[in-house]
Amino acid sequence: MNLRELFGDIDIHLFDQLLTGRLRKPMAVLDAGCGGGRNLVYLLREGFEVFAVDTDAASVDQVDALARALAPGTPRGRFSVASIEALPHPDARFDWVLCNAVLHFARDEAQFLAMLREMARVLRPGGTLWSRLMTTHGVEALVRPLGGRRFALPGGQEAFLADEALLLRVTREVFRGDLAGPLKSTLVHGRRTMTTWVVRRGA
Repeated sequence: MNLRELFGDIDIHLFDQLLTGRLRKPMAVLDAGCGGGRNLVYLLREGFEVFAVDTDAASVDQVDALARALAPGTPRGRFSVASIEALPHPDARFDWVLCNAVLHFARDEAQFLAMLREMARVLRPGGTLWSRLMTTHGVEALVRPLGGRRFALPGGQEAFLADEALLLRVTREVFRGDLAGPLKSTLVHGRRTMTTWVVRRGA
């Protein structure tokens, strides 16, 4: 089996969490905004307790088919068509929540916070949120404010852009926790910044 077959198209920054041993089986993991399941191949194959939600039914069907192929014993009902603001899961259900390239699609700060409150609700105390999202870091001079923390990016794309102060405030106030590592930002010159934000939920 080659690396692509084993890990799929896993985000390299999530792969780092596997390498450090922070993300390990048999942890219960929710992929919030799973898309086609690019980050779930290894987790399914290795026996993690995997759940996923997305608002796109075709994406959820794709993840279900992926699970049938890689982890045939996966119970039905773990993959749901749902919004992150209304997760169909009980409180403190998960050890990890993954949210990759989703939060910058928030309409405004109210929706951004609603998504994060739900993810905090389903995380157990001591659990981890791993997120990648666009931020303003390093591109402040390139983006045009549109109001409500939405910005026009070079090339015409619009996005909700958090900054360091907002992420640190949410870490304290919503997750009542702390960073599980420093914020790490990747600058795509002249286009955007993607920041990796890893939060450990407090009690």
